[in-house]
Amino acid sequence: MSTDTPTGLPHWETIPEDIPAATVAIKRALRARIEASGRNVADVFAEVEEHIRAEVADIAATKARGEEVWPEIDYADIEAGTVSEAQLAQLARRGCAVVRGHFPRAQAEDWDRAAVDYVDGNHFFDHYTGPADDFFGTLSMSKPEIYPIYWSRSQMEARQSPRMATVQSFLNARWTHESEGQVWFDPDVDTMYPDRIRRRPPGTNSGGLGTHLDPGTLDLWMSEGYQRHFRHLFSGDVAAYDPWDAAYRTEAVQYPGSTMCSAFRTFQGWTALSEMDHDQGVLHTVPIPKAMAYLMLRPLLDDVPEDEMCGVQPNRTFPVNEKWHPLLLEGLSGIPDVRPGDSVWWHCDMIHAVAPVTDQQGWGNVMYIPAAPRCAKNEAYVAGVREAFLAGRSPGDFPVEDYEAEWPDRFAVEDLNAIGRRGLGLEAAPV
Repeated sequence: MSTDTPTGLPHWETIPEDIPAATVAIKRALRARIEASGRNVADVFAEVEEHIRAEVADIAATKARGEEVWPEIDYADIEAGTVSEAQLAQLARRGCAVVRGHFPRAQAEDWDRAAVDYVDGNHFFDHYTGPADDFFGTLSMSKPEIYPIYWSRSQMEARQSPRMATVQSFLNARWTHESEGQVWFDPDVDTMYPDRIRRRPPGTNSGGLGTHLDPGTLDLWMSEGYQRHFRHLFSGDVAAYDPWDAAYRTEAVQYPGSTMCSAFRTFQGWTALSEMDHDQGVLHTVPIPKAMAYLMLRPLLDDVPEDEMCGVQPNRTFPVNEKWHPLLLEGLSGIPDVRPGDSVWWHCDMIHAVAPVTDQQGWGNVMYIPAAPRCAKNEAYVAGVREAFLAGRSPGDFPVEDYEAEWPDRFAVEDLNAIGRRGLGLEAAPV
């Protein structure tokens, strides 16, 4: 532990040896910091709660009017720079969006078929040994629902597509990338963050994924970089906290674990490869970006045991549940119906879940592709990604499975375009 930090708070840049003791220490320090503002934690939390209640009420009213909670934006408008101010305001308010027609439907369906051919042609199911982590443990899989492949032509063509780069740049620009006298990331160049694909067949019974978020665990309170990122909340100034300001988080360390993300993603995302109706086990979020303020302050209230953080612990996803966060769960809202070629995006700090489904109607197929702009943190991660790509191995944030290492038809370095080469750090971005 060290207190030699601009925040004046104790911090641990690696997982504390005594987590309960560190939890008691940081909670005591955070309460003292907030009380130095002239208010106590309960008063500050009440201000956050008032904002959340208003947003939850607006979400409920939107649903009651039969309107979609999720903003919907046409790719053509993003490309032309004609997204309306009203749409931009809704995106900022909700923190999520569906991009309609991101790719032509025929292209998405071709990618879906090609992914199947890639898996089947390399006899994946003859060698598959089952899930290598428990992150998707609630999913029902006689065959895998999440395919641990990364280097298919389908995935790589989508990642390095100019249409993907256009949307990523648009989304990155929703953030404040320059503040506090520093440039935190380049919104116009993404680093490649390879992820898996999901193929859920008709008739599937799936338990879904519970409400959670992915930016980190105890490091959000205990590491110096995140303490600086959340500095306004930890000083009792809720009004100054902006969930769209990237200040300091591209410098923050993260505690290692099988569920961590080593990169900074402005938005998590996926691209639809099949039709998916809104009631067929789809993604839900709590579309309130400032809900992070609720989550960060909630453990400091008196009803939480002194050595606990509302169930947050290393090497687990950040849980959101009825016991500690019932108000937030009232805002849980699913995506609208999507079609092949649509893409779905949500703020990296946003609470999300996948609804359960019984006897799914139709396929539920997606490629996970986020927005991860170029910054020092992402360049450090992509160095390992580049080596994994060249060797056909699993990227660093994912279980070591390496099914593709000997597959002769995986995407090759000579197939990269300029976007792909920049994304893997093989080519400098244009000045």
